[in-house]
Amino acid sequence: MIRHLDLGPTRYGQLRILVTLVKSRAITLGGHRPSKIYGQLNCRAGKRMNSENRVFFRDETEAIAQGYRPCAVCMPKAYKVWRGRF
Repeated sequence: MIRHLDLGPTRYGQLRILVTLVKSRAITLGGHRPSKIYGQLNCRAGKRMNSENRVFFRDETEAIAQGYRPCAVCMPKAYKVWRGRF
């Protein structure tokens, strides 16, 4: 799990590191720490979360291992599978 890092007074350095990791395919999913939900980085539901609550994952198995569930908005098939277990 990769946490959102605050690298100083500007947000440009922080954005540059995240873009580099995404381009290298190190990060494929993002999550919300309080609600334990993970989803795609471009999900409309995840764009409203506070930056200090964001976490990033390399893949689905890492997110599930950390106790996160799939987002119903951007990952409906995975969400239905998860929902069917409960």
